[in-house]
Amino acid sequence: MSDFWGNLFVETAARYSVAILCLVLFLVIFELVTSYKNWEEIQQGNFSVAMATGGKIFGIANIIRYSIEHNDTILESIAWGGYGFLLLLFGYFIFEFLTPTYKIDQEIANDNRAVGFISLVISVGLSYVIGSSIQ
Repeated sequence: MSDFWGNLFVETAARYSVAILCLVLFLVIFELVTSYKNWEEIQQGNFSVAMATGGKIFGIANIIRYSIEHNDTILESIAWGGYGFLLLLFGYFIFEFLTPTYKIDQEIANDNRAVGFISLVISVGLSYVIGSSIQ
């Protein structure tokens, strides 16, 4: 049985499956903390929500990539990926806090593409900073 789990194809499939599950879970959490419904807004053509959500997807996937690259076991990868996600989520709240003159969620829901783009860039940028510190 150890040959089965030691097989590179099986390990890749396992890490891929865990990454997809983590991505879905983390996106659900982001859906809960935003004031708008991501997938409904995207279906209606809200490009700002699509950019912000795409940035979150890229950011989460990038953090998971770093956690897989730097850890030997799937459990370590999940732990570091979860920690990285919490830092990314914290960055989202900092972005909201640093713009007291308007609400980020409201601007994105209203299809303010400048705010949606900045949200995308913040998620992607922070994912590289967070990922580079993952051990």
